[in-house]
Amino acid sequence: MARMENAFPILEYDPNPRAIIMPGNREIAYPEKAAFLFLRDEVERYATEHGCETLERYETITKSYPIFQTVHLGEKLCFCQAPLGAPAAVQLLDHLIGSGVRKIVAVGTCGALTDIAENEFLLPVEAVRDEGTSYHYLPPARTIALDAAAIGTIRQMLLRHGLGVRECRVWTTDAFYRETADRVAARKAEGCIAVEMECAALAACARFRGALFGQILFTADSLADPEAHDAREWGIASFGKALELAFDAAAAL
Repeated sequence: MARMENAFPILEYDPNPRAIIMPGNREIAYPEKAAFLFLRDEVERYATEHGCETLERYETITKSYPIFQTVHLGEKLCFCQAPLGAPAAVQLLDHLIGSGVRKIVAVGTCGALTDIAENEFLLPVEAVRDEGTSYHYLPPARTIALDAAAIGTIRQMLLRHGLGVRECRVWTTDAFYRETADRVAARKAEGCIAVEMECAALAACARFRGALFGQILFTADSLADPEAHDAREWGIASFGKALELAFDAAAAL
């Protein structure tokens, strides 16, 4: 075994894919495609209204996450509510991939760092890795580029819906309450127009496991004015549309 030693433990990357606890459930026939949804109650509302099958419940110490299955545009998909924050979100995503999922589209809210209206849809093509989870899946690097094939599919889907396509770099951070004025200014200076908590880590996990991953974001609050945070309506008006877009994109992958 290679010796891992660094002044900063987070930089001691281990490329060994075999962990003591491996993710996934091979006793259930999972579909190849998944929608990973940071959409609160919208997920179970859709599953209830459409009578979706529950594949299984992913149990954690704090919450049970039902994983549903449906057919959308002729394609079998699984979908679930995604947990907030990179560590929890990646734990569930890794379980899906370990269960046989190979193509994933995630969707969720983000904070605007520039003058962007609420409920605007964004297509992240690169994420700044200012969180910890991605460093356990890929070697250290400042950013991660998202998969070109997934970006292309999502771009075409957004155009079909008559939506503008705003490709962007985003800032992924673990620390919601540590988005200081100086940090926001620094991330804006390197081209980030939005901030969220999971994109870089999800992309790293999928790449490490050989799965295709893309993400759709839509603007909720705004940090464009560092002196006056604007919570707005947290993007709630777009939850239903966001779920539809994620399903369409996942079906097209």
